Amino acid sequence: MPRILLIDDDSSLLDALSIAFEDAGYEVLTAPDGARGLERVRAERPDAVVSDVNMPGLDGLSLCRSLREAGDTVPFVLLTSRDNEIDEAFGLSLGADDYVAKPFSTRVLLARVSALLRRETRRRSSEAERPVARGALELYPERLEVRYAKSAVVVTVTEFRMLEALASRAGIVLSRDRLLEIVRGDDSVVAERIIDTYVRRLRRKLEAVDSSFDRIETVIGAGYRWKDD
Repeated sequence: MPRILLIDDDSSLLDALSIAFEDAGYEVLTAPDGARGLERVRAERPDAVVSDVNMPGLDGLSLCRSLREAGDTVPFVLLTSRDNEIDEAFGLSLGADDYVAKPFSTRVLLARVSALLRRETRRRSSEAERPVARGALELYPERLEVRYAKSAVVVTVTEFRMLEALASRAGIVLSRDRLLEIVRGDDSVVAERIIDTYVRRLRRKLEAVDSSFDRIETVIGAGYRWKDD
């Protein structure tokens, strides 16, 4: 039974989401704010976190940033009433794997969380680890780990899928729509420019290892591709 942590200062919404996730077969943990949520993540190691953005004290964005800075890659979904691309991109830039804008369909939220957990299950169920190597890049699907020029690069689930999609199709241009389809795993409608945010994050992380990194190439008007030597 997957364990989900729900964090929201709206007790009525928290109760409603708890019932929905329990009915869907999840073990549910709850927290009324980001600070308590952080404590529960560290103590009880949930399989995924769903957190509101706007909360007193430690908000959802700050919570996500704290976890990522500590190297924690637990799948993280933001609930936000800020339904515009700038705020979506900001949340993703902090390391969130997905977001759902309020008001939302509980069924959509359940589908998003389920998609993230399926990716984790596939990764953990592999019997033998076969690194995907592309030049200086090494991807370890079982451990969801990335190494570049022999240095570890901490990534989220979504970032890993993005990097894997590009590197495994070296030289092939992938449109933003195609990349969204690969990394999100559902048919939800979101701003395709969110892909640009994922790419910026990956470039920044890889450039921190190798300042000359230039393998993720922008193809103007078409999308992105992994450039081989």
